[in-house]
Amino acid sequence: MAAEVVQPLRGRTVLVTRPGDQARELCRALEALGARVEAVPVIRLLPPEDLRPLLQAAAAVDAYDWVVFTSRNGVHRFGQALAARHRRLPARARVACIGPATARAAAELGWTVHLQPAQFVAESLVDAFRAVGVRGARVLVVRAQEARDVLPQGLEELGARVEVVAAYRTEPAYNEAERLRGVLRQGVDLATFASPSAVHAAVRLCGGPELLRRVPAVCIGPVTASAAQQAGLWVAGVADTYTQEGLVDAVVRAARGEGSV
Repeated sequence: MAAEVVQPLRGRTVLVTRPGDQARELCRALEALGARVEAVPVIRLLPPEDLRPLLQAAAAVDAYDWVVFTSRNGVHRFGQALAARHRRLPARARVACIGPATARAAAELGWTVHLQPAQFVAESLVDAFRAVGVRGARVLVVRAQEARDVLPQGLEELGARVEVVAAYRTEPAYNEAERLRGVLRQGVDLATFASPSAVHAAVRLCGGPELLRRVPAVCIGPVTASAAQQAGLWVAGVADTYTQEGLVDAVVRAARGEGSV
């Protein structure tokens, strides 16, 4: 007799706000657990307003001791910039990644990841650098245009010479505003957020937090959860590990009324 498939999200409707491939992966994982998924990408990924610093950093990549990535989007965009400048990441350069998804993206490009923190947030990455030492090192931080300054400031306090370049920027997906409002009015049981920018964009697309306040939010980590709480949302769950897998686990716990806030 075949084993019964456990589907703890059967009968639940879950809103996924991630864009592109990241949304597809998350949707499949939730659907496998029985959820009905409404995928509404609330942000768009765009090139930075000024692409020249990224291209210049790629052309001068030999000058850096460390190249630091805070997202897999940054990895992909820097890889494209290297290709545009007919450059490769030099063997001497060490790579640091904020989490496993970012590290996997780097590995797919053939780059060896030398540093990854235990907790996948900027503060923990600074602590990891404190342990290995970066005084006097030249560090390139590749990130989103609107990212927090915790990482570069922390590295500078450790004595590193830091250069920050924006690999991409996000903006609300205004073309999804009507659909997002419609999905929320029809009713969803849980809403997932994987970044503060997704929280801010969703609130903006809804014209304020009122519609979103009705829905328990599940966040990929404490930084995103803080953004959601500050926006007036009801945070019902936060991932213990700040990954897609951790987000799925947090959705299951929140659906069972076992939120980790």
